[in-house]
Parts: sequence; C-alpha cells; structure tokens
Amino acid sequence: MIKLESNINTSNQEFLNNKQEYLKIIEVFKQRLAQTQSGGTPEAVLKHKQRGKLLARERISLLIDAHTPFLELSALAAFGQKNDAFPSAGIVTGIGVIHGRETVVIANDATVKGGTYMKETIKKHVRAQEIALENHLPCVYLVDSGGAFLPEQDTVFPDKYDFGRFFFNQAQLSAKGIAQIAIVMGSCTAGGAYVPAMCDETIIVRNQGTIFIGGPPLVKAATGEEVSAEELGGAVVHTSISGVADHIAENDEHALMICRNIFETLKVTHRQKLDCKEIEEPLYDARELYGFAPINLKKPIDAKEIIARLVDGSKFHEFKEQYAPTIVTGFAHIKGFPVGIIANNGVIFSETALKAAHFIELCTQRKVPLIFLQNITGFIVGKEYEHKGIARDGAKMVHAVATANVPKFTVVVGGSFGAGNYAMAGRAFEPRLLFMWPNAKISVMGGEQAANVLITVKKEQLTAQGKTLSQTDEEQLRKQILDKYELEGSAYYSTSRLWDDGIIDPAETRNYLALGISMSLNKPFPEPNNGVFRM
Repeated sequence: MIKLESNINTSNQEFLNNKQEYLKIIEVFKQRLAQTQSGGTPEAVLKHKQRGKLLARERISLLIDAHTPFLELSALAAFGQKNDAFPSAGIVTGIGVIHGRETVVIANDATVKGGTYMKETIKKHVRAQEIALENHLPCVYLVDSGGAFLPEQDTVFPDKYDFGRFFFNQAQLSAKGIAQIAIVMGSCTAGGAYVPAMCDETIIVRNQGTIFIGGPPLVKAATGEEVSAEELGGAVVHTSISGVADHIAENDEHALMICRNIFETLKVTHRQKLDCKEIEEPLYDARELYGFAPINLKKPIDAKEIIARLVDGSKFHEFKEQYAPTIVTGFAHIKGFPVGIIANNGVIFSETALKAAHFIELCTQRKVPLIFLQNITGFIVGKEYEHKGIARDGAKMVHAVATANVPKFTVVVGGSFGAGNYAMAGRAFEPRLLFMWPNAKISVMGGEQAANVLITVKKEQLTAQGKTLSQTDEEQLRKQILDKYELEGSAYYSTSRLWDDGIIDPAETRNYLALGISMSLNKPFPEPNNGVFRM
C-alpha cells in the first residue's frame, strides 16, 4: 500500500488558529463529559456510598478485565434536557472485556432519580441490547433501579420500543444462545423484575438487592399485607425459597467477582477471521486533526488528511483515485484490522454514487468491514443532474449501503445533511456504531439553505395574497431559522437524543473504530448474496 503524504503545514497560521479554536471545543466537551459522568447530585452520591454501594462506573471498572478500555456509549444522553436532571439518562452502557470476551454492560445509576427510566434511558438500554444482538455479545445487567419514571409513564410504557422491549430483546438474545447475566445490586421493581428473571444466571446482593413485581407499598394497598422489602423479595428469599436468583453475594465487590467467575464457564464463540496485520502507528500525530477538523463547514478539507492520521502506517490503497474525486474510497488497516474506507470529499454526483456502490460491492465480497467518514452537504441538485439521473444513481449507492453484509462504522467528522446522511450509513442504515466529533452538525439541510428555502416559500405565499415581506421581517425570520438549525443541528442535540452512539475526541477515533471492529468479529459475517458488477 502507498503511504499517504500529508500536505498540511502544521506551522501555518491557519492551522494553528484552527487548532486553538478546536482545543476550546474539546475543552467544553471534556467539561460536559466529566460533569455528566459524576452522576446524580452530590447528596444522592453521598447517600448511595453511605449504603455501602459502589457507583455505576466503579462497578463496571471492577467487572471488566484490568487495564482494558471500556467503550462507553452515549455518555451525554439526555444532555440539555429536563434541566439536566438525568445525567447520562441515568444509565451507563458500553462494551468492555471480561475474561478476554467483549461484553455489553448495562448499569443503572441509582444516584440519578433512583435509577428510574425516562424516555432516553429506555432508548439507551434498548440500543445496548441491539448492539449485543448485532454482534453476538453477552450482556451483563447491573440492576439498581426503581423502574419506570412514573411522572412520564406515557413516554416509557406502551410503545414498541418502550420498557417492554427489554424483555422481548432478552428473549431474542436467549434464543440465539447469547449469554445474559444479571447482578441485582439494589431495587428491581415491577416490570424490571423480569430483567433478572429472564437472564441465564442471576446474582443478588444480601441486604441490598430486592426483586418483586409489587413493592411493599403496593402490596399493602392491594392486599392489606404489611411486609418489609427484604421479607418480600430480598436475597435470602430469592436464593433459598423462590429460586428467582442463583447466587447470593455479600457486597458489590463479591457480586462482581461471582459474575467474572461465571464468564469462565461460558461457551467459546467462533469469531470471524480477517486478514489482520501487525499494528503500525500512523505516520502523523492524531492530535493534528485539531488543526484542520472542520469548524467552518463551508471550508473543504481533504479526506485523505484525516485517513492518514487514522490508519496503520498511514498506508492507503486507493480505489478509483482519478474518478469521481468528491468521494475517497480505498483499503487500509486500523490497529491491524483490514478496513474499507469511504470518505466525503465534496457533494455526491452520479459518478460519486456509482464509485461508492462499486467499492461497497468489493468490500462485501472480500468480507472487509466498512468505515464511513461523513462530511457531506448532500447530493448535487439542478436540472442538468436530474436529467442525468442523480436520483437513480444515488439510489444504487443507498441500496448498496443498506444491503452490505459486512459491519459498517460511521464517524461524522463535519456536516451530515440531507440524503447524504443516509447514503453515508447514517443511523437509519444500521451501522454497528455511529460516532460524532464535537464540531459535527446534523440536520435535513444546512441552516442557511433552510433559511433561503423557507423565506422563498414565505414570499411566494405572501405574493399570492398580494402582500410583501419587509426587509426587517425577512431578517428576523432568517435569524429564527438559523438559530433553530444551529441548536438542533449540534452534536450535543444529536447525542442527547441518541441519534448517535456518542461524541468522541477526534484524536481517539482510531481507538474507537478498532474496538468496534473487534466487537463485530464475535458474529461471523454472512456470505455475499451477489457478485461485483459495474453500474
């Protein structure tokens, strides 16, 4: 493979100015992340610790293998919503390694509203289970939850992907032979009682964990019976009388040790084999990405400059280098794993779409995971391009992305607008993981384009009524639209609503992608269902 040569001058004032501005963006990101990961209110955290409990992330740290990373997902879920009363949506999810095996971990944070579930909490829990299903990963549930957040029961209970979906997914995981372990480390009430009940094995902490369909207040209201939580559904009850739980633990640490012991008994999985190579560091420092990461989305950047700082040895075997240059396609390795990379270098033309579709066919035939680096304004528009069939050719790319039988991973490095989001493996096209850089923007179109469209429509409406739009009203309307798109198009707005799997530091992109690829190998790739043909 050819080594990419960077044309970035790191001593150039433009580079240094961009880096300075980007470091401010990174600082804001890290501050928000640290604040969110501290959990609930200081009072709630203190009360939790006084009960002898570990915090959710402390539990995960002891559960996974020492000196291995934990890929936390959607850490900023619910950010900026509900007065930030639900940091991380009250739940920690991610992928860690237990006895050498990638595992999905779902841990309630009882310091946040008692670990109850609001809309984004449920979405985050379900998303973690989807990742387990897609990648054939065992699940560990660290249960410490009061169940549904009752003040908002209409948003958490009745719909297809609400609370009940947990149990549907657990049944699906079980049917596919995917192990599920629950550790009941606190309350486990009402419908939530089915989480441990539907697991392969369940551990419960003495004088701390409880499992019951109806808690003591509900029992008293329904039957008049007075009973304590421990008598009703404590550890002794469920390990010696009901049989709902299988192992009793003396404290959090003991429970986590038992869980790790269980993992030593799980069956060996058959991983997808790839033609891996020895790991090489890129020739260029990943932190140089700060110097040209797109802050001003109007300014083009060369996608190969990004690739050179992500792939092993900065080596890249480009496909169709001279054809359709508004998209870059080619083969490389990331931490030894072979990958096919598709990166935007401008708007999508007909030939751009055909080039990408052809390359996707190659990757599916060769069973090479796909990496999409999104910085896309969308598809080209205009009479000439419509006559040439941009919709037809764009559909071919969209079809290829949708039916690719290899794992897809998407990183939004700049803009992600309109149908370009779909064609570049946006959320609707089920990439195994989708991350955003903190500078990224995502919306149906850019704010300025939206403002121009909506103002034109408004003027046409007024003209039909014999009226006109004053300059002052036009400027006010433009500002309202731009402000709206600036807010709703931000990476934080996206990640708060789980349109992605988290915001990441650009310098860590290589690590996140490598972890994702390794995770995906737990489920063998299906055989391709068609050959390679030029369109």
